[in-house]
Amino acid sequence: MYKQILVPLDGSRTSERGLREAISLARSLGSRLSLLHVIDAYPMFDERAAAVAFLQSMDLLRSQGKELIAKAAQQAEAQGLPVACQLREAIGERAAHVIVEEAAKQGCDLIVMGTHGRRGVNRLLMGSDAELVLRNSAVPVLMVRDAEPEAR
Repeated sequence: MYKQILVPLDGSRTSERGLREAISLARSLGSRLSLLHVIDAYPMFDERAAAVAFLQSMDLLRSQGKELIAKAAQQAEAQGLPVACQLREAIGERAAHVIVEEAAKQGCDLIVMGTHGRRGVNRLLMGSDAELVLRNSAVPVLMVRDAEPEAR
Protein backbone atom coordinates (compact mmCIF):
# COMPACT_ATOMS: atom_id res chain seq x y z
CA MET A 1 0.00 0.00 0.00
CA TYR A 2 2.49 2.67 1.17
CA LYS A 3 6.02 1.76 0.16
CA GLN A 4 7.87 5.00 0.94
CA ILE A 5 6.80 7.17 3.89
CA LEU A 6 8.18 10.69 4.37
CA VAL A 7 8.52 11.76 8.00
CA PRO A 8 9.33 15.46 8.56
CA LEU A 9 11.02 16.04 11.92
CA ASP A 10 11.47 19.26 13.88
CA GLY A 11 12.41 17.99 17.34
CA SER A 12 9.05 18.73 18.95
CA ARG A 13 6.99 16.22 20.94
CA THR A 14 4.42 16.14 18.15
CA SER A 15 7.17 15.38 15.64
CA GLU A 16 8.40 12.52 17.83
CA ARG A 17 4.85 11.18 18.05
CA GLY A 18 4.59 11.35 14.26
CA LEU A 19 7.83 9.37 14.00
CA ARG A 20 6.53 6.68 16.36
CA GLU A 21 3.33 6.42 14.30
CA ALA A 22 5.30 6.23 11.05
CA ILE A 23 7.55 3.49 12.47
CA SER A 24 4.52 1.47 13.56
CA LEU A 25 2.84 1.91 10.20
CA ALA A 26 6.02 1.08 8.27
CA ARG A 27 6.53 -2.09 10.29
CA SER A 28 2.98 -3.21 9.54
CA LEU A 29 3.23 -2.46 5.82
CA GLY A 30 6.87 -3.29 5.14
CA SER A 31 7.52 0.32 4.11
CA ARG A 32 10.73 2.34 3.91
CA LEU A 33 11.05 5.57 5.87
CA SER A 34 12.49 8.79 4.56
CA LEU A 35 13.36 11.12 7.43
CA LEU A 36 13.51 14.84 6.66
CA HIS A 37 14.60 17.80 8.73
CA VAL A 38 14.12 21.25 7.25
CA ILE A 39 16.28 24.05 8.57
CA ASP A 40 14.11 27.14 8.49
CA ALA A 41 16.53 30.06 8.18
CA TYR A 42 13.85 32.67 7.50
CA PRO A 43 13.67 34.13 11.05
CA MET A 44 17.42 34.87 10.96
CA PHE A 45 17.59 36.03 7.38
CA ASP A 46 17.25 39.80 7.24
CA GLU A 47 19.39 42.75 6.32
CA ARG A 48 20.28 43.46 9.96
CA ALA A 49 21.79 40.02 10.58
CA ALA A 50 25.56 40.07 10.52
CA ALA A 51 26.92 37.60 7.97
CA VAL A 52 29.21 35.92 10.50
CA ALA A 53 26.41 35.49 13.05
CA PHE A 54 24.12 34.09 10.35
CA LEU A 55 26.73 31.57 9.20
CA GLN A 56 27.46 30.48 12.78
CA SER A 57 23.75 30.07 13.48
CA MET A 58 23.30 28.01 10.31
CA ASP A 59 26.21 25.76 11.29
CA LEU A 60 24.61 25.18 14.69
CA LEU A 61 21.22 24.45 13.10
CA ARG A 62 22.82 21.99 10.67
CA SER A 63 24.58 20.19 13.51
CA GLN A 64 21.38 19.97 15.56
CA GLY A 65 19.45 18.77 12.52
CA LYS A 66 21.97 16.02 11.83
CA GLU A 67 21.74 14.85 15.45
CA LEU A 68 17.94 14.86 15.31
CA ILE A 69 17.85 12.78 12.13
CA ALA A 70 20.52 10.35 13.38
CA LYS A 71 18.56 9.72 16.58
CA ALA A 72 15.35 9.14 14.63
CA ALA A 73 17.14 6.85 12.18
CA GLN A 74 18.45 4.75 15.08
CA GLN A 75 14.89 4.33 16.39
CA ALA A 76 13.62 3.16 13.01
CA GLU A 77 16.61 0.91 12.29
CA ALA A 78 16.19 -0.71 15.72
CA GLN A 79 12.79 -1.84 14.43
CA GLY A 80 14.41 -3.33 11.33
CA LEU A 81 13.23 -0.61 8.96
CA PRO A 82 15.20 0.70 5.99
CA VAL A 83 15.77 4.43 6.41
CA ALA A 84 16.95 7.30 4.23
CA CYS A 85 17.85 10.67 5.78
CA GLN A 86 17.70 14.14 4.28
CA LEU A 87 18.63 17.55 5.70
CA ARG A 88 17.33 20.51 3.70
CA GLU A 89 17.58 24.27 4.17
CA ALA A 90 14.62 26.53 3.54
CA ILE A 91 16.00 29.97 2.84
CA GLY A 92 13.27 32.29 1.62
CA GLU A 93 10.61 29.57 1.48
CA ARG A 94 8.32 27.79 3.92
CA ALA A 95 9.28 24.41 5.35
CA ALA A 96 5.95 23.09 4.05
CA HIS A 97 7.03 23.76 0.48
CA VAL A 98 10.27 21.82 1.02
CA ILE A 99 8.36 18.90 2.59
CA VAL A 100 5.94 18.63 -0.34
CA GLU A 101 8.82 18.98 -2.80
CA GLU A 102 10.84 16.23 -1.08
CA ALA A 103 7.85 13.87 -1.03
CA ALA A 104 7.54 14.21 -4.81
CA LYS A 105 11.29 14.08 -5.43
CA GLN A 106 11.73 10.89 -3.38
CA GLY A 107 8.63 9.16 -4.75
CA CYS A 108 6.95 8.98 -1.36
CA ASP A 109 3.36 7.84 -1.32
CA LEU A 110 2.53 9.01 2.22
CA ILE A 111 3.62 11.81 4.56
CA VAL A 112 3.31 11.22 8.31
CA MET A 113 3.87 14.28 10.44
CA GLY A 114 3.09 15.73 13.81
CA THR A 115 0.86 18.75 14.13
CA HIS A 116 0.64 21.17 17.02
CA GLY A 117 -3.05 21.78 16.40
CA ARG A 118 -2.76 25.53 16.82
CA ARG A 119 -5.93 27.52 16.50
CA GLY A 120 -6.99 31.14 16.42
CA VAL A 121 -4.38 33.83 16.97
CA ASN A 122 -1.53 31.34 17.49
CA ARG A 123 -2.20 29.86 14.05
CA LEU A 124 -2.43 33.29 12.46
CA LEU A 125 0.82 34.48 14.04
CA MET A 126 2.87 31.31 13.68
CA GLY A 127 1.28 29.80 10.59
CA SER A 128 0.84 26.11 10.12
CA ASP A 129 3.30 24.20 8.01
CA ALA A 130 1.28 21.05 8.68
CA GLU A 131 -1.82 22.67 7.21
CA LEU A 132 0.11 23.88 4.17
CA VAL A 133 1.52 20.39 3.60
CA LEU A 134 -1.98 18.95 3.85
CA ARG A 135 -3.34 21.47 1.33
CA ASN A 136 -0.51 21.17 -1.18
CA SER A 137 0.57 17.54 -1.05
CA ALA A 138 -0.17 15.30 -4.03
CA VAL A 139 0.02 12.26 -1.71
CA PRO A 140 -2.00 11.42 1.42
CA VAL A 141 -0.91 13.09 4.66
CA LEU A 142 -1.40 11.53 8.09
CA MET A 143 -1.44 14.20 10.81
CA VAL A 144 -0.57 13.04 14.31
CA ARG A 145 -1.26 15.16 17.38
CA ASP A 146 0.46 14.76 20.69
CA ALA A 147 -1.60 13.13 23.42
CA GLU A 148 -0.82 16.08 25.69
CA PRO A 149 -0.79 19.59 24.21
CA GLU A 150 2.53 21.41 24.38
CA ALA A 151 2.71 24.57 26.45
CA ARG A 152 1.58 27.44 24.30
